[in-house]
Amino acid sequence: MTISGARISDSTMYGHLWGTPPVRAVFEERGRLQAWLDVLAALARAQAAEGLVPASAAEQITARARVELLDLDLVAAQTRATGHSTLGLIRALREVLPADVHPHVYVGATVQDLTDTWTSLALRTVLGEVRRDLLRAEELALDLAEQHRDTLLAGRTHGQPGAPVTFGWKAASWADEIRRHLDRLREGTPRWLVGQLGGGVGTLAAQGPRGLHVRARFCAELGLADPGISWLTARDRIAEVGSVLAMVTGTLARIGNEVYELQRPELGELTEPVPAGVVGSITMPHKRNPERSEHLDTLARLVRASTAVLLEGMTGVHERDGRSWKAEWVALPEVCLLTATSASFAVELLTGLEVDVAGMRRNLDDYTGSERALTVLTERLGKHAAQEAMQVALAQGRRAGRPMADVLVEAGLLSGQEVAALAPDAGAAGAMVDLVVARARAARAAEGEA
Repeated sequence: MTISGARISDSTMYGHLWGTPPVRAVFEERGRLQAWLDVLAALARAQAAEGLVPASAAEQITARARVELLDLDLVAAQTRATGHSTLGLIRALREVLPADVHPHVYVGATVQDLTDTWTSLALRTVLGEVRRDLLRAEELALDLAEQHRDTLLAGRTHGQPGAPVTFGWKAASWADEIRRHLDRLREGTPRWLVGQLGGGVGTLAAQGPRGLHVRARFCAELGLADPGISWLTARDRIAEVGSVLAMVTGTLARIGNEVYELQRPELGELTEPVPAGVVGSITMPHKRNPERSEHLDTLARLVRASTAVLLEGMTGVHERDGRSWKAEWVALPEVCLLTATSASFAVELLTGLEVDVAGMRRNLDDYTGSERALTVLTERLGKHAAQEAMQVALAQGRRAGRPMADVLVEAGLLSGQEVAALAPDAGAAGAMVDLVVARARAARAAEGEA
């Protein structure tokens, strides 16, 4: 095994915790350089179609713009020697082209044209990966919602048991939130996946009088939308996609945190699946650590931190400001790698999630029926008087370790018959599950047709 990676997220041993293979392939050096070469080839073809470069030159560039043909040591050496981000690549590409084609490589474009367009291409892959896993996570959450539509457990507010809810209702809220992210990805994609071709200050002057046509063809060659106007310092697209991905990981962290908390042995209501061979603790063999659910929160924290850098990029100055888009070279891949990992882990977490129905019922003590008791007593005493009377009686009962039913009867607040009727009730939780499931299933069916 080769040990590599100055950053732990790139290490051979730990890299699987911080990125998925398909997204790593997008951002690793060879993948990135090949995508840059694809952009240069598309530019040459677009320019040839508009008469700016010979068609034969575009054909040669397209045929030879292959990363395996280039001397990557030369690319690196020339990049360092020139202090220019892409001149090393240009010189290495020229080395594998006939001399008469050299003048037609990278005509009228800039580093930012190349890298911004590549960013959109990279995002297309990343968003596809994230969307696929979110659809799978939504499906798993919907299945849990239907299966446990009426499985009662204690609803908790401020970390304390409140009134009854159902686990299906909880899972439906996960699915509903994931569905909103799927909507955001669908709605945002036309804004985000656009090409960039502007030249020095964004006016397309170097492309001649057919500049707009060149850009339109260039974007079409790559399957990207035409932006209409150059966006060299308008970084709202990148800030927006980063923010949406940060929200995605926030939701998945919320799900993870719920499993993390409910897996605690003193609650014992959920247990995340543990693959064969996984060890919880080498010093405490009895432990079953919530590795997946815990890591979802870690990933979300890191995505939010990198997204803050993307938001800073919106303050770029004049027609070009390297402080904004060069910071994206570091921050955006982090957001993408971590979000893809988060979505993948969420699927693993929800697949085989163990639900302890008996444990949920066991933790549903009779005090979680206080909301229904208050409703009954309010009809007799009025809201505020009922609240005060119950708070005093129940506080004393809790301290004495007495059941709520006994406390209310002994305090003369409710009769034994009224207390007996206070069975755990989750209100409209089941009906809300039905609404969420029906809406999500309809949306998924429509997407499948599209």
